[in-house]
Formats: sequence, C-alpha cells, structure tokens
Amino acid sequence: MIPSRAEPDALAGTRAQPSALPLSAYRSSVVLDEPFRPTAAPAPTGTLDAHVRSALRLLSGDPAVSRLGLRSDALRRLADAESPTGATTGRRVLRALLTVRDPGPLPEGVDQELDALLGAERHLRPTVSALEPPTIEEEFPGTAFRAASEAVLWRGDITTLAADAVVNAANSQLLGCFRPQHPCIDNALHNAAGPHLRDDCHTIITAQQAPEPTGTAKITRGYHLPARYVLHTVGPVVQGRPHARDAQALASSYRACLDLAAEVETVRTLAFCAVSTGVFGYPKEEAAPIALDTVADWIAARPGRFDRVVFTVFADDDERAYRHALGVGARP
Repeated sequence: MIPSRAEPDALAGTRAQPSALPLSAYRSSVVLDEPFRPTAAPAPTGTLDAHVRSALRLLSGDPAVSRLGLRSDALRRLADAESPTGATTGRRVLRALLTVRDPGPLPEGVDQELDALLGAERHLRPTVSALEPPTIEEEFPGTAFRAASEAVLWRGDITTLAADAVVNAANSQLLGCFRPQHPCIDNALHNAAGPHLRDDCHTIITAQQAPEPTGTAKITRGYHLPARYVLHTVGPVVQGRPHARDAQALASSYRACLDLAAEVETVRTLAFCAVSTGVFGYPKEEAAPIALDTVADWIAARPGRFDRVVFTVFADDDERAYRHALGVGARP
C-alpha cells in the first residue's frame, strides 16, 4: 500500500499552529552552507539505461519494492531487460520506487548510480537562468506593479530554472509526494533533486517534532536541481471559496519564504511556484494578486535584497491569472 502522505493536510489552514523551527536550529544538520558534491560525475548520454538497470538491481531488496506491488525477482528481471521498452519502463519504475521510498540510507552503490543518472538528466534538460527573462517592467512597460523592476513573470518548468532558490509547495509532513506520477510540484522537484532532498526534510521535521505549520517555510539544498536551494512552504488548503484566514495564510507563506531566503546571504534570485493552487485548491485568479502584493510589499521594505524574484507559471490558466492581476490582459 502506497502511503497517502502526498495528500495535503485538510486542516492545515484552520488548526492552531505550533512554533516552527528556526533556521539556526537545523542549518548545520542539513549542511546547508556546503555545496552538494555528487558521488559520481554525470553519466554519458549513451549509458543512462545501464545506470537505471544497475540502480534497480541494487534496490531490488528495498521495502519500497513491495509498496509498488512488485516482487524482487520481477524487478531484477526488468533490470536485466535491455530492450528500449524495458529501459523506458525501468526508468519509470525507478522513479516510482524513489517516490514511495521512506527517507534513509540507500543500499550500497545506489548513490553513485543515481548521482550519475540524475546529473546527466539535469544536463539534458534546458536550463534557464533566473536573470535571463525580462522583468515585468521590461515585458509590460507602464505596468502599475510596484516591484516591476525586480520581479519576473516566467512560464516554464521550475525544475529547469537556475535560480539561487526555488519554492516548493509542500505538505505538512514535509517529506514530498508519495504518489508515483502525481502531477504536483512537490513530486516534480523531489524527482529532479533526488532522494537526499527527502532525507533533509526528514531531518528537519524530526528535529521540529511536529508537522510543518501553515504559512511558514524551511530551506534545504537543491541537490540535482539547477537551483542551489529549495524553500518548502505549506500553504493553505482550500475547499470551495477561500476565506480571509486563507488569504492571510497564503500571504504568510510568501513572506516566510522571502524572510528565510534573506537569511541565506548567497540567495540573490528566488523563484516562486504558484503556492496553494492546483491540488491544494486555492483559486488561481485569487491567489495571484495575493502573491504579487505580498512580494511587492516585502521588496518595498527591503529594497535591493534580491536581484530577481520570479513568479513561475506553468499552464495557460496560471499565466492568465497573473496577467489579469497585473492588469496586462491575455497573451496575444
């Protein structure tokens, strides 16, 4: 049975909130200030399938195998299949295994195989610098948005964005999504970063000894992401129309990410996903102006702290909501 930890906490926006762990209490535990050093160099493109098969063999005895309804011998047979179909299926199964796997040390040799594989996959994806897209001021001359010269509206895949830090819409258990193929940003970021991202989140939540409160944030390294850091925030979960407390909680998530990123001197560019929208239920057309206003207020109070703050959108309705909030109309 796959754990249901991918589901957002339905009470997150309404319950009394415990105190969140400050950065000083976990910074050294997750080795935040040391660059990630992979155990293996990115693999040559032509060898990726071999690394997938090797990782599957090494993971064949892991408890995560049974969670997928598989048997160890079946997994080993898949690892031995060298056909193109077997390679495609093998990569999908490996991703699923890592999605449902609990945090903790990997079997011997898996780190090297995953570092070679994930490092290569990162280089195969096109990477965009956070300083590359035009600012809102440049893209929409005459806009009334107060932070237009420091902010960017960018449509793309946040796992390919080379910002100093990117924001993840996490759940209150902070361990990532445990549902294979689930189309949430939490899943996408953990898949691209690799399993050490879940390990760091487990270290933090264990030290906190409580679920992550709504409207707060934690920071980890980004591992195989182009971003050096990931900020994890739990936004409100909305069923139906949002209330005033939901809007306050959403604004708190954005402020918490900005405040926490500002504590790390090397973070000069920061990219937000659309926190609380999608599976968390916050209507996109109502979330966008809260995001924009909160960031603009923060920047106005601390001018020059960040070189760029990026609002990342992925789908048509995401972009449409931000363009409407900016008063610039639909894309031609």
